[in-house]
Amino acid sequence: MKIFPFKQTAGWMLAAGLALQFSSCVSTEREVSSSTKDPRSTYTPPPAGSRTRVGSKTVLNTVSTTHTFSDPATKDNFVLELRGPRVLTAQAHLIVTDSKGDTLRHEVMPARALLSEKALNDPQASSVRDQEIAILQGMNAFFADAHFMQPAVPAGTEQPAEMDTNTWAALRADPTAVGFDYTGAGGAERRITYARKLRKAVVINQ
Repeated sequence: MKIFPFKQTAGWMLAAGLALQFSSCVSTEREVSSSTKDPRSTYTPPPAGSRTRVGSKTVLNTVSTTHTFSDPATKDNFVLELRGPRVLTAQAHLIVTDSKGDTLRHEVMPARALLSEKALNDPQASSVRDQEIAILQGMNAFFADAHFMQPAVPAGTEQPAEMDTNTWAALRADPTAVGFDYTGAGGAERRITYARKLRKAVVINQ
């Protein structure tokens, strides 16, 4: 029987323990998927024993789509990135860029904003892991086709109190404007659209 020196064995056990502890922090990102296409290929956990550390800039998960938005002739890029050391405490970055790569919108919201109303009200989903799974599932559904609509401002819609008259008039005058609905920070329902006359993205609080 081969006997390993104590120091070598102890060092191996410590490394194994650290690897196990780290893998438990990122297992949720690798195990959960509610769609046929897994969009989380951007995040690869570092190999066991490496000195790589996760931090506020670490991309844990990414989902994206393309959709007509600022220009009827092209499609813009919609990206949602989850950045942070842990899913539950991460920040979700909503980034919209046009076909030329120019940023039209970059909004940051807490990962908890991605929790559905069902997940928030489900007493069985109170554990950290259950909430992390619900957040990742919320990301997978974030850019669902049903969240895009045209026109962005249907006839008869009242002007929001926080929006100026010129911006509202520009949106009302463009029936081809596309709107995208999502839940922002604080659980506020929002719709983002593009005012072509003003050449800027506009957020409408609902």
